[in-house]
Amino acid sequence: MAVTDDAISKIKQMIQQGELRPGDRLPPEQELAERLGLSRSSMREAVKALEAMRILDVRRGDGTYVTSLQPSLLLEAMSFVLDFHESHAVLEVFEVRRIVEPASAALAARRATPEQVAAMREHLTAVHGETPSDELVEHDVAFHRMIAAATGNDYLVSLLETISSQTARARVWRALTQDNAVPRTLQEHERILDAIAAGDADVARAAMIVHIAGVEHWLHDAAERESEALAQADEA
Repeated sequence: MAVTDDAISKIKQMIQQGELRPGDRLPPEQELAERLGLSRSSMREAVKALEAMRILDVRRGDGTYVTSLQPSLLLEAMSFVLDFHESHAVLEVFEVRRIVEPASAALAARRATPEQVAAMREHLTAVHGETPSDELVEHDVAFHRMIAAATGNDYLVSLLETISSQTARARVWRALTQDNAVPRTLQEHERILDAIAAGDADVARAAMIVHIAGVEHWLHDAAERESEALAQADEA
């Protein structure tokens, strides 16, 4: 389990056990990090992840608060990876992505103009290994949108936009909790773009399959970890 993932679990456990209640203000960062045996950097990443999930509310200059959700809704929100796994909702969306997006990449390899390829290349150069997780997600969404646009098929662009909107929370969670998510995503995007620039539809399709499948595998693993954590909490 990644360090940040462990930090998220510990904060969630405090809320589940009633140490922190909806509306409560979290202790100062340094105090909470020492109390949970975590580094300040992992604590900050955990808070960012929980803020993205609307579990925590970071008020600049004031502090960080547990959102004023009803306890049942709060726990439901915290377990969204498990909930999605059990209902197959997000996994089904990723199955559709694995079917449609490789075809999109292959079509883009056949139809992308030099100007579109140059724009995608410029987009990639704006992101680097130290790019914050939230910016990585924005980059990822924009890059996939540019590939869809390069197909020249407006219906496909609209379809992929709908699919993308339904995977937003999973993308945020992965970017914030998976080790080396930024460099891995950038490398995969570069392989896809290189194939599109070369006009090689087969390689573009294969590179996109690898990219989407990697996210799917992470989602399965995250759901299993969440399930084990909840089972251990119930036993305790």
